Amino acid sequence: MSTSFTGHEGRWQARLGKLRDVVRQELVTRQLAGELAPPPVRIIDLGCGQGSQAIRLARRGYEVTGVDASAELLARFERDLAAEPAEVRARVRVERGLIEDWAERPVVSAAGTVLCHGVLMYAADPDPLVRAIAGLTAPGGMASLLVRNGDALAMRPGLLGDWATCAAAFGSVTYANRIGVTARADRLADLTARLAGYGLEVTAWYGVRVFTDTDPSTPGDAEPPPELETLLACEERAGRTDPYRRVAALLHVIARRPG
Repeated sequence: MSTSFTGHEGRWQARLGKLRDVVRQELVTRQLAGELAPPPVRIIDLGCGQGSQAIRLARRGYEVTGVDASAELLARFERDLAAEPAEVRARVRVERGLIEDWAERPVVSAAGTVLCHGVLMYAADPDPLVRAIAGLTAPGGMASLLVRNGDALAMRPGLLGDWATCAAAFGSVTYANRIGVTARADRLADLTARLAGYGLEVTAWYGVRVFTDTDPSTPGDAEPPPELETLLACEERAGRTDPYRRVAALLHVIARRPG
């Protein structure tokens, strides 16, 4: 059971807790808070990885099923979950599987909310994943997707002064990410049309990491700065404000199925 992410889990985990990861997780949490119906709502987290969002949501009272193909990341998820209070642990299920296959299991039913964060960029063809996301979103339900912003691929190399990569990024939808994978980006208009083809209507979208995408933090570096709350407030405001959100590294797209 493998994906294009398989084998890179170590490099991924080494970057957890650094500024770019902190901004991503906190911004997505805040943006979701304004979109989610209150508990009880059943949530499926597709490509849940180490379970950062799943555990946060379970703390807030949601029942969450986390699905991922990586045994290594799911093991970390379960270790972190074991440290939570019993009532939080009782709200979480962790299952291993490829998203497309898991969605087809006869015992799996649609949920009020489906998350798929940081997954589409590892799929050369996003259609099977989008189909699975849509199929698992119940009538009246919501899907939350976090994708690499295909309309801003030149921003990171340009701000870093990597002009050859910057020049190649214009008009491209592929890029080399920081864990050594050639990944794929989504343009907002294209993703909106793709979701519409499966009955999901984009009702909101946000930018994530407008200002901090080029942060050089690497394993072993210091933890996030003491002015973190002010930084997050700036990122949050930029993530919901034009023109800033349009050049964010990541897009957080909310789509709903009519009920």
